[in-house]
Amino acid sequence: MAEEIQIPGAGSTAKIRNPLGVIGLTLITLGIYFFFWWYYINREMKDLGQARGVDLGEKPGMSVLAVSLGALIIVPAIVSEWTTSGRIQRTQETAGVERSASGPVIFVLLLLISPVGLWYAQSELNKAWRTLQEGGGTASLTPPASQPAPPVAERPEAPSQ
Repeated sequence: MAEEIQIPGAGSTAKIRNPLGVIGLTLITLGIYFFFWWYYINREMKDLGQARGVDLGEKPGMSVLAVSLGALIIVPAIVSEWTTSGRIQRTQETAGVERSASGPVIFVLLLLISPVGLWYAQSELNKAWRTLQEGGGTASLTPPASQPAPPVAERPEAPSQ
């Protein structure tokens, strides 16, 4: 069973899923689980992004549509895989996970070796959710207070002659 964690400031939850479970359920259901998984990871990232004021996607349903029906014309599915891979990397940055080049790696793996890509994507998301669970990334929970601009010194006028 996946462990649920509370997304701070979002009022929703994210799941720490077993990466091998994602692959297994996708294979057992002949790919149907993949579409549910794709929706949920995109929704969880969107919720975190809204709570933190970071762009981590807006419409998880469109991501699913792109990888399902959009796959018939190939380009939307590739774009969805690319953008979701980037969101996973930005989710890690938002959560305070050490910088990694996971986005491009996830994209290549999803494109070329899907089961390995699913495993790696979920593993990388789990890092972000665990960091949030442990209280990491709290610095960006509230947007920084805007600092008033320092007063501009008025330039003395030159004496007229």
